[in-house]
Amino acid sequence: MASSRTPMRDERVSEAESSMPVADRMVALARYIESRPDEPLSLADLGAVVGLSPSRVQRVFKEAFGVSPKAYQDALRLNHYKKALRTGQTVTDAIYDAGFGSVSRVYGKADRQVGMPPSSYGKGGEGEIIAYACRRTSLGLLMMAATDQGVCFAEFGDDEAALQDQLQREFSKARLVPSEAKASPELDAWIAALDEHLSQNTPRPDVPLDIRGTAFQTRVWKLLLSVREGEVVSYTELAKRLGEPKAVRAVASACGRNRIAVLIPCHRVLRSDGSLGGYRWGLNRKRQLLERERPGS
Repeated sequence: MASSRTPMRDERVSEAESSMPVADRMVALARYIESRPDEPLSLADLGAVVGLSPSRVQRVFKEAFGVSPKAYQDALRLNHYKKALRTGQTVTDAIYDAGFGSVSRVYGKADRQVGMPPSSYGKGGEGEIIAYACRRTSLGLLMMAATDQGVCFAEFGDDEAALQDQLQREFSKARLVPSEAKASPELDAWIAALDEHLSQNTPRPDVPLDIRGTAFQTRVWKLLLSVREGEVVSYTELAKRLGEPKAVRAVASACGRNRIAVLIPCHRVLRSDGSLGGYRWGLNRKRQLLERERPGS
């Protein structure tokens, strides 16, 4: 529901601020929204804050951040909601404290935004058994972990204890068990197949994946699965394929949050100028992966 509240006079754009570049005003507007995550803010309210029309503030904010002001505020509320669940609040209390206003507003969006039912997310994998294994590969130490649905974690690192800590942070209440075949007979085979792919350039193993993230992240990660070996795309092109051509930054962020290395091939995404861009596990690994996948290599 649109707010009837008019921004206080000192919240309105000043004469000096009105001459600020629009991009700077969008940053200021984002901070304004961040300070009021649970307040109903209409486009008219937001336009008054930065001296732009409602339609223009909608357009330029989305150009700057890849999402609308409302989606940005919803994401802030969702983040607050997730934190509240992790601290032990009930689902209902967390929903209202985050400013959603009703249970249906979160449960109705669960598949699109959280990627799993809200109560499951808040439990941090509670009740789940996740088997994990480590193997030294040609690209360094790799830890892979899987639920009964498939691989949920595959990360490179320098230290097994640090990788296990990372896995524990991702699934804080799950029961983590070292894989000894009896715990997960498939996992040992999967990690061996991935190791062979990395070291001997055998085909990338086709293993089931348990993909967990926000709805936007999940859309990006699933789209990455369609980028074939030997093919590279830019973040801009990936955003276009996703149907969100202005969400380039959000796409890049989702690639950076991918926790399943190689099997979800975020290494195949480059900047528009052809440079490597970022990679969660280091640019040297990204470069080696691309070189191995280059046709004729």
